[in-house]
Parts: sequence; structure tokens; C-alpha cells
Amino acid sequence: MPRYRLVVEYDGGAFAGWQRQDNGLAVQQVVEEAIRRLCGTAVTVFAAGRTDAGVHAKGQVCHFDLERAFAAETVRDALNFHMKPAAVVVRAAEVAPPDFHARFSAVERQYLYRILNRRAPPAIDRGRVWWVASPLDATAMHEAAQVLVGRHDFSSFRAAECQAKSPLKTLDELTVRGAGEEIHVVARARSFLHHQVRNMVGTLKLVGDGKWSAGDVRAALEARDRASAGPTAPAWGLYLVGVRY
Repeated sequence: MPRYRLVVEYDGGAFAGWQRQDNGLAVQQVVEEAIRRLCGTAVTVFAAGRTDAGVHAKGQVCHFDLERAFAAETVRDALNFHMKPAAVVVRAAEVAPPDFHARFSAVERQYLYRILNRRAPPAIDRGRVWWVASPLDATAMHEAAQVLVGRHDFSSFRAAECQAKSPLKTLDELTVRGAGEEIHVVARARSFLHHQVRNMVGTLKLVGDGKWSAGDVRAALEARDRASAGPTAPAWGLYLVGVRY
């Protein structure tokens, strides 16, 4: 029974997240239905990360098993055909080792958060960036972000519905940099708590506004209380850009 590994890209705006659920169309459902049309049987697809409603992906990784072998290129092209017109595409497909698991074999996940920082709202990128009209200090945001790098109890940046067994996580990178009219926040870690990246970005935005200092971010971290940190940044600015194995 061959195992296939996919790299999937999608616009999360039309979906209720990656995982199948009762309250709307999920990316997982679109992919699984396309596989069913290819092979004629129901298949469960496992992903590296369960992105929330509205969150996008450039490099989501998932895997599934088939009873019949197909060329990897055939799988890629067939799924892309059957998923039309949904905003989901398979960028790459390959045959994976039988012990590969998209979630449990991953050693690092990388996210990008895009802030459009200009007076005029977005047109082309509407729904794909967080528009902040007031000027933000990206340098101050980056300096404050370094407080969060390392192994910490991230309870202050954890959603109430988070199902992780422990709030302890090791954040390998949290970089903030200007990119033309945008500010990009890059976060790397083996795994993240639910809403952790969006809550960190919402907190750093307060620093960019000049309302908070790096010391305030440290105090929020040490409080281990969600109410002590900043607001949750919108889902539509967040992208899962890659997973390392």
C-alpha cells in the first residue's frame, strides 16, 4: 500500500480551516474528495498542521495511503483537476516511506504573517493581509519579539480552546522586518499552540504602535495569562509557508 506525500497550497478565505468539521467546507474535505474521485475509495488525509478558518498555506504537507499505486505526477495532476474550482492546489507529490507521517515526522513549521502598513486599504490582497493604516515601527517590533524566542511557557499567547497538553514551547525564530509597504513576521518552531502566532503578532503590533515596550511583552509572557497579552491578529494575514522533516 503506497504512501503519498503532498505539498499543498490554498487560499483559506473560503474554508472553515484544514480539518473536516460540521460548520463549513474544509480543505481536508476538498482533498479527500479529489482522492476518492481518483481511486474510487474513501481515504483519510493527515496534515502537518490544522490551520484555522481563514488561514492560508503555501507549503502545507499532508500524506495518505492508497491501495493502488499511481505515478506521483499522476496523483498531483489528477487531484488538481478534481479539486477545481476550489482555491486548493497540489504543488508537488511524491511517494513517501511507509513510516512517514506529515504531522509526527515534522521537526519544524514556519509561518509568515503579512501586515500591510499603509494609509490606503488593499484591493488585490484584500483577505490576504492585515491592513494597519497607522505607521508601525518594525525595528521596535523585532527587538521586542526576541523576548519570546527560546523555550517558554506561552500560556499568555494560547487560545482558550487549545488542546495541547503543555503550554511549554520552543520558539526558534521570531523575526519582524519591513518589506516595502508590508511588515513580515516570520515564526519558526517544531510546533505551536493554538493561535500562538496570531496572538504574538497582535501583541507585537502594540509595540509597533508605540503603546507597549519590550518590557511589556516580557511581563505579558511571564504573567502566563492570556488576558495579559495583546489581541489576536486576524486569520487572513497568516500563512503556513513550509514544514521541515
